[in-house]
Amino acid sequence: MSDWSDISRRAGFGLHRLVGWIFWDPVAVANYEALGVPGGTGYYIATRAAPLAAAGDDAVIAAFYSIHPDFVRVSLRLCREHTTFAAAADARDRAVHDGLRALVPDICDDLAALAPTLWDTADSLSPAGRVLFAAHREWPRPDEPLTSAWLAANAIREWRGDTHWAIHCNEGISGTAGGVLDGAWRNYDDPDWLPRSRGAGDDDIAAAVAELAGRGLITDGRVNAAGVAYRQSLEDRLDELTVAPWQHLRRETCERFLSLLDAAGSTLMARVDETAGPNWMPAGRDRREAR
Repeated sequence: MSDWSDISRRAGFGLHRLVGWIFWDPVAVANYEALGVPGGTGYYIATRAAPLAAAGDDAVIAAFYSIHPDFVRVSLRLCREHTTFAAAADARDRAVHDGLRALVPDICDDLAALAPTLWDTADSLSPAGRVLFAAHREWPRPDEPLTSAWLAANAIREWRGDTHWAIHCNEGISGTAGGVLDGAWRNYDDPDWLPRSRGAGDDDIAAAVAELAGRGLITDGRVNAAGVAYRQSLEDRLDELTVAPWQHLRRETCERFLSLLDAAGSTLMARVDETAGPNWMPAGRDRREAR
């Protein structure tokens, strides 16, 4: 299992890089703004939540877990007022195709060729307890192979993401407390930056700190060594619980897919640095050295 867990870890890291750059891509945001949404506000929420949005704001809030409910509600409202979620997703997907061709052209044909295999893998996964994944898997699949492959990869990424939050829910960790733990585990200079980037305010942070202090994971207002070790244990469990897609893909094809992710990752994260800054998309970044 440990070998497959390592593959799961590598794949999860690479998938965040393959997908994450589009969340701040200026072409994608401009496409969304062109639909009539002022300033493209709420692009990330509206496009990522598009397959689930018909279920209502509370369903999206539940699935996103660590993102502040007010941010989710405003983003979904703006999309509903000015366009449709299908059009929002299409605006993103057009930018995905063109962006991959421009940024990482060397992987595009090989990635596109894997579209049927990646969808077969997504279809093999149980949707039980993984609502955001299930919605993405049910969303219409395009004929264009590169976009289709990216969407299949993203569906698998959402399956891992749903599992991540299921672990937190099982442990009784609130979304904001999870962000505080994550920022400390990743050694961010500002330990509150990560939860604040998801809309948490002062009161939310204070409640999260009190929650973690009650578990012995906070000392003098900061996550302590026990807290960092606990957060690592959650990540280890996540890797162990998300081996299924990679075992289904089988080792040879899995290694071929991982090689594509490895080849594109640095370039795509450099795009995030350029368009958003060096803190964003933390799950696609190596952990920083402790100071």
